[in-house]
Amino acid sequence: MNEIKHITTLFRDIYNGDPWIDITLMGTLENISAETAAKRISPHCNTVWEILNHIISWRENVLQRVQGKIMITPGNNYFTAVIDQSSTAWDNTLQALKNSQMEWIAFLQKLNEADLEKIYPGNDAAYYKNIYGIVQHDAYHLGQIILLMKLI
Repeated sequence: MNEIKHITTLFRDIYNGDPWIDITLMGTLENISAETAAKRISPHCNTVWEILNHIISWRENVLQRVQGKIMITPGNNYFTAVIDQSSTAWDNTLQALKNSQMEWIAFLQKLNEADLEKIYPGNDAAYYKNIYGIVQHDAYHLGQIILLMKLI
């Protein structure tokens, strides 16, 4: 199996497949209500919803990076308060995650293995490091969501 197929498998597994960590984004998020996702357990903690928006924004940021665009990370690091906390807004957020997943898979299916060695000038890291980094980022924040759900 080539490297692109390995990366694609990692993206599929963390989203809703069979990852080594035995939990997935969708397997966790699909059972969370908008009310629960918006619940803040402490003034110093992000909500599940804020973390999910952060995940989606970073997925979009890194995808644009590996498509050649120089990205500036905002000062808030993509953590913003959720204003509309309705069920419809939560469904829209879950759809945004699904859309980012489809965009990543489509991108990976067109990627040449040699492109993994390209350097992103914004951080002087190879594309492969940025791509693997976003999978690691998903797993890291998924762990936070699991912990928050236990505390809620």
